[in-house]
Amino acid sequence: MAEDFLVPRDVYLKSGVHIGTKFKTKYMEKFIYKTRQDKLSVFNLQEVDKRLRLAFNLLSHYEPYEILLVGRRETAWKPIKKCSEITGMTAIIGRYPPGMLTNPQLKTYREARIVLVSDPLLDKNALNDAFSRGLPIIALCDTNNTANKVDLVVPFNNKGRNSLALFFMLLAKNYMLNKKMIKSEDEFKYTLEDFVQPL
Repeated sequence: MAEDFLVPRDVYLKSGVHIGTKFKTKYMEKFIYKTRQDKLSVFNLQEVDKRLRLAFNLLSHYEPYEILLVGRRETAWKPIKKCSEITGMTAIIGRYPPGMLTNPQLKTYREARIVLVSDPLLDKNALNDAFSRGLPIIALCDTNNTANKVDLVVPFNNKGRNSLALFFMLLAKNYMLNKKMIKSEDEFKYTLEDFVQPL
């Protein structure tokens, strides 16, 4: 029986989406398929794929300007910027301005209806702001993350250049398909390389 993945299994494997860390939290254990001899935990690809679909479907219920993408880690900067440029979603990379979602007096204030963080640990200020506003939160969670305040956990290697590039490329493509911004996958003219943060 062929697996029905968003992309072929070898694309996931080559991008390292399933490779976790040597540390695993209790919350993330249920997504882990095994721990390798080098002590790195490995995510179950079926779970990864299932959660990606849930995240993309959920986001497609919102208009681009209502979605805030956040990434403090440098490997997430180019993927987030590219996704934002293609879809019109709002991107915050690097340092998140405190109060951006909660204080209308600030110049940096943004209205958002849903927030996606690329790492709930590094992006905790955005996570806390979104949580205090009661906004739904999607988070890419590695094996070492906790998922407090997160509404939808996507088990994922949230540190790798290629894994983050693949996530945001798939997000852009699936969002555009779901919103009828493109009619078919063939109309999506971008490649993984367009999303990879340079070394």
